[in-house]
Amino acid sequence: MTLLSHPDCRAALPVVVSNCSNNYGPYHFPEELIPLTILNALAGRKLPVYGKGDNIRDWLYVDDHVRALDLIIERGEPGETYNVGGRNERTNIEVVRRICAVLDELVPAGSPREGLIEFVTDRPGHDARYAIDATKLENELGWRAQENFDSGIEKTVRWFLENQWWWQPLREQYDGQRLGLASASTAYTVPA
Repeated sequence: MTLLSHPDCRAALPVVVSNCSNNYGPYHFPEELIPLTILNALAGRKLPVYGKGDNIRDWLYVDDHVRALDLIIERGEPGETYNVGGRNERTNIEVVRRICAVLDELVPAGSPREGLIEFVTDRPGHDARYAIDATKLENELGWRAQENFDSGIEKTVRWFLENQWWWQPLREQYDGQRLGLASASTAYTVPA
């Protein structure tokens, strides 16, 4: 028996746990797949895709996640765990291609941005699939994601197009390199 499942703990400490799938949307740190793809494509840089791009992720638009957390806090049962998923499973290559298509529509370039895709060596131990079953949250609390992947990714691309003031200093600070690979002596700050 875990501490959280003990009946006395539920009464004394009303804990509710949530787990979620991959979030995306405004303020998504530029190192991650979706913002990195948007920003590299805008700059005409290569779009790195690990392996063959067949790793699968379920994508959850951040505002849908916030709505789920509000509902879980308000109506969730103490001691319970709720999974929050977008029901938007896509391979990484599908995600990158969709971003290219949205950018080509909103900010046309000389040629389709899909031509910038470059397959790179996969990370060691890279998970083939992240998936989450949100059925309990949907059935017990009536939550549903309001954004599908296409609507959410278009909102995300538009946000990055309109908010260079936020991402540009970050981009300049680490120049698109993965922070986990940066020198330990380098300090990174996020603008307020």
